[in-house]
Amino acid sequence: MNDQVLRYLPLATGVLGGTLLLINRLLTPMLTPSQARADVVGVILAAVLILTTLIWQRVQPRPAEAVILEGEEGFELADDLDAALKTELAWLSYTLLTNTPTKSIVIWRADRPLLRRGILGPKPMSATGAIVQRALQTQRPIYLVNLALYPGRIEFDYLPPNTQGVICQPVDTQTVMILGTNAPRRYTKQDEQWVAALAAKLAQVLAEQYNKA
Repeated sequence: MNDQVLRYLPLATGVLGGTLLLINRLLTPMLTPSQARADVVGVILAAVLILTTLIWQRVQPRPAEAVILEGEEGFELADDLDAALKTELAWLSYTLLTNTPTKSIVIWRADRPLLRRGILGPKPMSATGAIVQRALQTQRPIYLVNLALYPGRIEFDYLPPNTQGVICQPVDTQTVMILGTNAPRRYTKQDEQWVAALAAKLAQVLAEQYNKA
């Protein structure tokens, strides 16, 4: 509320100042040169204040509108995982859900999902699509800021149908995290860095787990 008041304060000040200058001009029968110059300066200042508010409104991005994702909340882990790995995956997914805009998580390794958590999609993930494969091949995250704009969104049918944005974050050459959120452009750079850091930690855990003699 205070931010809104401050945002419109220059506009209100400019309009008030311009109005007072106009009233003063109408009520003054004879203007001296100094008064005329003062009026010009006052009009310029009022115009600058008004334009400042209008420009600010144009450059300020509107916050993305969040939706309620369709689906049931759940938590699924592959049954045959080691207890320590299950604990790590549970902690990592909880951290993502509570510290980033993530609402739905799938962690895929090799040929199967290791984890599904958050708002679950209508069916489990059964294969990697072209976008996820590209993330694995390049070992670079892919952030689809507004999923509705991408024709390739059909491959994410294992996420809630109205998922608004997706991050495909590679963990290693076989593992990827697919994260869904409920608003376009919801992830910030800080969120992306946090996701990458958690992926790096998971990569170490998986390397230790699967490289056991």
